[in-house]
Amino acid sequence: MNNTVSFALLHFAFCFTLVSFTPISALELHGTGANMVETTCQKTPFYNLCISALKSDPRSSGANVAGLAQIGTDKLKAKATATLRQITALLKVAKDPKLKMALRDCADYYNAIVKYDIPVAVEAVTKGDPKFGVEGATDAANEADACGRGFKNQPKFPIYASNKVVHDLSAVVASIVQLLL
Repeated sequence: MNNTVSFALLHFAFCFTLVSFTPISALELHGTGANMVETTCQKTPFYNLCISALKSDPRSSGANVAGLAQIGTDKLKAKATATLRQITALLKVAKDPKLKMALRDCADYYNAIVKYDIPVAVEAVTKGDPKFGVEGATDAANEADACGRGFKNQPKFPIYASNKVVHDLSAVVASIVQLLL
C-alpha cells in the first residue's frame, strides 16, 4: 500500500512539473480570438489534443483562457463519462476473473474522476479558484494512470485508447487552469 501511495505522490509531482509555468501576459489571459486557442495550447503538454478538443467547440472562437478551461473540463467530463460507460459494458461480458477485477478497479477510479475530480475542476474554474482546478484535473490524470496500471499483468488493455485520452486531456486541462493562477 505504501508503495502505491509513494508511486502516486511521485507521479503527481512528475505530472505537475509537466505543467508549463511560462508566464502568460494579462492580454493573453483576458483576450479572445483565433490565436487564443493556439497560444494556450502551446503551453500544454499535448498540443495536438488540446487544439482538436478546443477547436471542436464553437465557444472557443470567442473564449478567453478561463473559457477555454471550461471547454476543456466539459470535454474531459464527456470523455471520462463515456469511458466509464465502456468499462461498465465490458464488466457485464468479462469472463476472466483478473480482467473483471482490473475493470472493477477502473470503474472505481472513473467514478472518482466523474463524481469528484471533474466537478472540483469545474467549480474551481467557474468560481475563479484555479488552484483547486489544477488539483482536480491532476487527480483525474492520476486516476486514469492508476486504471492503466491495473492492466499491467493482463494480456490486453481493452480501454487503452479511451484511458489515454482521459489522462492526456486531464493534463491539458490542468495546464490551461494553471495559466489562471
